[in-house]
Order: sequence, then structure tokens, then C-alpha cells
Amino acid sequence: MAKLIEKTVVMDGKAIERALTRIAHEIIEKNKGTKDVIIVGIRKRGVPLAERLSSIIENIEGVHIPIGVLDITLYRDDLAHMSYQPLIQETHIDEDITNKTLVLVDDVLYTGRTIRAALDALIDLGRPKKIQLAVLIDRGHRELPIRADYVGKNVPTATKEAIAVKLTDTDDCDKVFIGEYI
Repeated sequence: MAKLIEKTVVMDGKAIERALTRIAHEIIEKNKGTKDVIIVGIRKRGVPLAERLSSIIENIEGVHIPIGVLDITLYRDDLAHMSYQPLIQETHIDEDITNKTLVLVDDVLYTGRTIRAALDALIDLGRPKKIQLAVLIDRGHRELPIRADYVGKNVPTATKEAIAVKLTDTDDCDKVFIGEYI
């Protein structure tokens, strides 16, 4: 099994927090407030990022933003080609998404295939008024015509490189680094 070796740290915990605070302000501004906004995190690291965004928005606006958790496993276009049995987890969106503005949150935007799967999963749950995309990192190399509305940081990478997002909620620290598999 290949091992990811850290090459360059592109964001530390403070930089992640600053990027999320900026994105939170942009979400409020673009939507003219928080009415009918639901933040939906894509499992795995999109969920803690969504929770952090909701908390930051609540601190700014004094209003709690509902959070949803989306599992896209069954919507992946490579499911039939996987050599292992994927772990399917639950989707939790307690609010009715019909006619709401959903802010879909993920850690890294790469080919766009994860977001395509997330869009399919959301549409199966209802008909939102609007779906926006917030990502911590946009690394380019799109294979599908998908673009983020809110980006923490653009990090151009070579295709042989990888971006690793570490969050204290799921890992041992907050940081983003460029790595290479050996």
C-alpha cells in the first residue's frame, strides 16, 4: 500500500480558521442573510467543516444554521470498480430541503466527481431552491464542469501529488499539506 509523504504545508490551523471565517461571511453576504440556508457536509471531512461554518455564522449573525450530513457512497460513479466493499454511512438532514438554499461543504475539490455524486444524492431528497458549493481547497484538475462558490484556498497541484486535509475533529491536528505517494 502506498504511503503519503508530506511535502509542503499550505495551511495551518490559523489559516484554516481564517479561510472558514471568510467563507462564512461570503455565505451570509451572497444569500443576504441566513434565512432558509442549510449547510450540508459531505462525509468525512466536509462534516466538521460544515459544523465549523455553522458555528462561525451563528457567532456573526446570532442565528443557528441547520446542518446536514450527506453520505454519497451509493452515488459514486466508480462503485462497480472498487476492489473493496465500501462502508455506507447514514445521511442525516433533519430539515426539509425543498425551496431551501443548501451550502454543500467538502474539504477538497479535485475532479468534481464527489460533488456530482452529492448533487445526485441531494436531488433524491427533495428540490432545493439553490445549491451552492463551499470547499476548503480547490486543487484544479476538473473532469466535470463543476465550480465552487466559496473557496478557502486555491492550491494548484501536479496530478501525481495529493492534498491532505487534517482536522482535529477526525485527525490529530488542523493542517493542509501537499504530499506525494511513495
